[in-house]
Amino acid sequence: MHPAESRGYRELLLTAEEARARLKRLAGHLELDARAVADKAVDTLGDMTEALKPALAEHDLHGEIAARGGGARIGTVRAAILDRFLERNQALRFAVDDLEHVTNLLAYVANVSEARQKKTLPELCRTWERKMRRQVSAVRKAAVELGTDPDEAIEPIDPTPIGKAAHGAAVAVGTAGEAVDKAAATVKASGVFDADAGNGKSAGGRGSGDAAPESDEKPKRGFSLFRRK
Repeated sequence: MHPAESRGYRELLLTAEEARARLKRLAGHLELDARAVADKAVDTLGDMTEALKPALAEHDLHGEIAARGGGARIGTVRAAILDRFLERNQALRFAVDDLEHVTNLLAYVANVSEARQKKTLPELCRTWERKMRRQVSAVRKAAVELGTDPDEAIEPIDPTPIGKAAHGAAVAVGTAGEAVDKAAATVKASGVFDADAGNGKSAGGRGSGDAAPESDEKPKRGFSLFRRK
């Protein structure tokens, strides 16, 4: 396999398993409709990696332990640590990005394998790209529809005490940042920094109608190879 192929497929296996592990954990904290959509995406990711395994094994490419195992660990860590700071709407919207990344990778490796004149892999990847695009659309729709219930949308994705504490810390940081921006906007609107503007004085202390003082110095001539003596 060309390095572009082997690296691309290993990245695909890793990111697919990462998205699957993260979305699986996320689904458990969603309401029924959104959970069903997330569960479907989880199943599709798993089916995709299982379908690719034998085709990749024919080219002596295996990713069961390092690639898929590493992806599962990364996805679990992200869900267990980073996602605890997020609201439901945020976590689900980030999941859309994960699925989009997997879908784009499928299209990419399909082109790489086709350029290498492979037959089975490009067709297989494009089939799963179409299936994954349907999952991207479904999860995106579920994430957008959370906006119709603002109270649910801003609930912490992790309802445990640790999750609520992490979410509270994130909200506190956001509130502090909003206060700083509001104070800065108030100061700017008050014109404190423009107090001297429009009073007819320039930065040098002269009025706008004052002429610059004449200098007795004659302008210096620039150096030139063609200057006449």
